[in-house]
Amino acid sequence: MKTLKFSKERTEADITQLRKTVSDIIGNIIKNGDEALISYNEQFDKCDRSMIKVTADEIAEAYRNVSQNDVEDMKRAAANIRYFSEAQRATLKPLENVSPEEGIMLGHRIIPVDSCCCYVPGGGYPLYSTALMLAIPAKVAGVERVAACSPMMKGTNKIHPKTLVAMDIAGVDEIYAVGGAQAIAAFSYGTEQIKDVSLIVGPGNSFVAEAKRQCYGKIGIDFVAGPSEVLIIADGTADPEIIAADILAQSEHDKEAKGLLVTIDKAIGEKVIAAVEKQLELLETKEKAGESWGNYGEVLLADSLDEAIAFANAYAPEHMEVNVREEDIEYVSGKLRNYGSLFIGENTAEVFGDYASGTNHTLPTMGAAKYTGGVWVGSFLKTCTYQYMSVSAMKNIAPLVSTLARGEGLIAHARAAEIRKEKNNDK
Repeated sequence: MKTLKFSKERTEADITQLRKTVSDIIGNIIKNGDEALISYNEQFDKCDRSMIKVTADEIAEAYRNVSQNDVEDMKRAAANIRYFSEAQRATLKPLENVSPEEGIMLGHRIIPVDSCCCYVPGGGYPLYSTALMLAIPAKVAGVERVAACSPMMKGTNKIHPKTLVAMDIAGVDEIYAVGGAQAIAAFSYGTEQIKDVSLIVGPGNSFVAEAKRQCYGKIGIDFVAGPSEVLIIADGTADPEIIAADILAQSEHDKEAKGLLVTIDKAIGEKVIAAVEKQLELLETKEKAGESWGNYGEVLLADSLDEAIAFANAYAPEHMEVNVREEDIEYVSGKLRNYGSLFIGENTAEVFGDYASGTNHTLPTMGAAKYTGGVWVGSFLKTCTYQYMSVSAMKNIAPLVSTLARGEGLIAHARAAEIRKEKNNDK
């Protein structure tokens, strides 16, 4: 593997101070509840609202401040997301009447979590699409209480109107004007105004990610997400301008986002580098995208598609694009196994998945795709087993369990099996 454009090496930052700051915030929320939440809102967002829950009047006002075309666009995207979530839900079925031995009946139930919080970022951009991506699968899963939160627009008491409208379209039951690590703490431990939840999902900045990490165990989380990333595998048939556009789309997320091309054609790699620089000049977000591309953008030259595939599987990117000739698409796609979401062929832009095709855009980053996929309807469901035994089945298995338990030195375990057999000897 050769490097055509080098990336700044991503080192483990000193997170000692971050961890302490977040720990202090969580402790303050646990101790002082809403008083601490309101104080943090004022400190970080210059917001002085005392009621954290968003009212129906605020939601109605948001609709008045969003164009009808925007509302219809959100509804169309929501319909696709809902359609795919419902299709996914249909694949998850209860398991009944499994009998490894006569008289033993085993199974599992698919049970939604009681409640969840959908964290919708609102820092650099109003990421209202995330509201659709989080809340719709939660509602399809059957979560009884779907809450959502988002930071206010700086210097105001309001969440961005598009974000509020998207939350409403997605079917959110409760909306709260709060963000940051303090929001994660509030939904984990509860305050006077916010009832705690079972699960928190959604991306956020480093403080949000660290708070999710520290609160995990008290609540469930989807995963701890880092900077956004895309990895593109391309051959000599790829269009360098299209690849450059996809890299920049990822790069404008934040200054630490990563756009990575692995190609088997040196000329394509060089043309992509030139195309990125050219497109940057016309980009309104060029300051952020340019810094991201300059520091973390990378173009690698592989000897073969197999080498490119092996690199991609080891990297495990959030977004994985396959941009090769038609006859190689199935081979390359079939060999890839570690990615958050896969985009197959030149027509399939990663940004389509970001907004409207129907798959979810809340995906694992920084190698987490080696062990997990993204948020989906199953993120809000528990697979819980059950079992039933007849008297004869109990009498048959009790001696085996007794022997195994005594072998571990757990005598009370053994007696719990033996006493049942003893009490049913005459049956």
